[in-house]
Amino acid sequence: MESMLHHSTCQRFETDCKDLIAMVADPQAWPNFSIELEVIQLLKLCFPDFKIEYFPRVQNEIADSLARNARSFHRSLCFIGCSIPG
Repeated sequence: MESMLHHSTCQRFETDCKDLIAMVADPQAWPNFSIELEVIQLLKLCFPDFKIEYFPRVQNEIADSLARNARSFHRSLCFIGCSIPG
C-alpha cells in the first residue's frame, strides 16, 4: 500500500476473506492482529478513497488459481496488480 501512495489517492481492495473485512472494520475486536491492523489504519488515512470489499472466491477463479499456485512455490512471492475499477 505504501508504494501506491505515489500513484493514486484512491485504492480499492477485494478479498475473499470475510475475517479481513471484519478486522479492518473493527480492529479492536482482533487484538492478536493489532500491530498489522494499526499499520493498515495509518495507511488508510493516506487514501481519501479507501475501500476494502468482500469478493467471493467463486467469482474470481483466476486469482484463486494464482494464489494456490504461488503457495506451492514454498517461498515468499510479492505481486502488486494495479487496475482502474470500471
